[in-house]
Amino acid sequence: MGIVFKKALPRRTLLRGMGAAVALPLLDGMIPVFAGPSDTTPKPPCRFAVAYVPNGMWPMDRWTPKTEGSNFELSPTLEAFAPVKDQILVLSGLSHNEAMPKENEQGGDHTWAVTTYLSGVRPKRTAGKDLRLGITMDQIAALEVGKNTRLGSLEVSLLSHPIAGTCEPGFSCAYVGTLSWRGPTTPLPMEHHPRAVFERLFGDTDTSDAAARRARLNEKSSLLDLVTEEVAQLAKGLGPSDRGKLNEYLDAVRDVEKRIRNAEEQSAREVPSFDRPAGVPASLTDYSNLMVDLQVLAFQADLTRVITFMIGRDGPYGSRAYPEIGVPDTHHSLSHHQNDQEKIEKLFQINNYHAKLMSYFLQKLKAAKDGDGTLLDHSIILYGGGMSNGNGHVHTDLPMLLAGGGNGTIKGGRHIQYPKDTQMTNLHLTLLDKLGVHIDKLGNSTGALDLGSV
Repeated sequence: MGIVFKKALPRRTLLRGMGAAVALPLLDGMIPVFAGPSDTTPKPPCRFAVAYVPNGMWPMDRWTPKTEGSNFELSPTLEAFAPVKDQILVLSGLSHNEAMPKENEQGGDHTWAVTTYLSGVRPKRTAGKDLRLGITMDQIAALEVGKNTRLGSLEVSLLSHPIAGTCEPGFSCAYVGTLSWRGPTTPLPMEHHPRAVFERLFGDTDTSDAAARRARLNEKSSLLDLVTEEVAQLAKGLGPSDRGKLNEYLDAVRDVEKRIRNAEEQSAREVPSFDRPAGVPASLTDYSNLMVDLQVLAFQADLTRVITFMIGRDGPYGSRAYPEIGVPDTHHSLSHHQNDQEKIEKLFQINNYHAKLMSYFLQKLKAAKDGDGTLLDHSIILYGGGMSNGNGHVHTDLPMLLAGGGNGTIKGGRHIQYPKDTQMTNLHLTLLDKLGVHIDKLGNSTGALDLGSV
């Protein structure tokens, strides 16, 4: 490990064992010993995450606050965000013109909703391998801010996604299976298995001994058991505050690992339901919380600074039902509500449930200490979807929420109403700028947005 005591710990300190490499959160001991008064606390990096919900947010009048500015009241769907209200921005009036059907063009609204969401580019209509879109803004960010992390970006989902076949007329399923494109012809797969995400974060990329890692899994031991001596050695040189931070972080890693193993053992005993991949918790809430906790650990240990998270899949293929909250109907079928009040009420329940899942994410970030603040202070989190009213596949007035302080660049606790049909790609330009990535144009953007003064 190469720790030199009485000097600052390297920010990239790793606890290594056979097949394991546990990165650490920012500790006080990583602050340079001879730092002056103006730089006693290193500036934490700014993290960025996108969380996507499918099939619209109807009824929008239960999402959109009635008033603008800082004195707005949380709408019924947004009530879940009350614990973090001072760190959210509700953004109204944003649209994606590139997602709208062209003249005499039919059958692709869900594909357009997903593909344009982070790119502002209309996809090539093809059901074959000749896919074409454009680099997405998360990957533009990853090319820059991912230079100093083990993973340039992390793409996770709560559903398995098809990579072959046709999901909408003339469109490959690959288009609706991911939010992220590394380039015009390179969609990035979304990982839905908690074990695979865990191994990607904490597997030792410098060792090729896969057999040793499999043996550890078969013995049902924790990866932290492999680094016990390293932890003990490190702890000797830490102050009380850092020892507390270290123990809290390692406890969180062990807890996540235990929950993954429990889910795998349960799946081995039971036949999984059609929409639940083997090896994930039976409860959707538990599944989402587990995947969120993995993302928080990734940010906390600075393993990546860019994440995309698909909470559900747009369209009829693989659309989930929600018996956990008393909604046995599939989300997509309900989104075509035809103004049926019973269906609209069920949609409202689903929207509220998704908001609670997202609020858990934000509260976990708020609870995680990071330098002179919290992970939420030092993050920008975008939450929303590519439609407002799923019944008519409406791509205007999109449901959009921004959370986090962006390292002091964003002031929350407000509702901002933009002029009708303001392009969402303008928001992307603004967010990239706050991440230190400066570009003049993205897709159909027309200029950066004003998020207000800090």
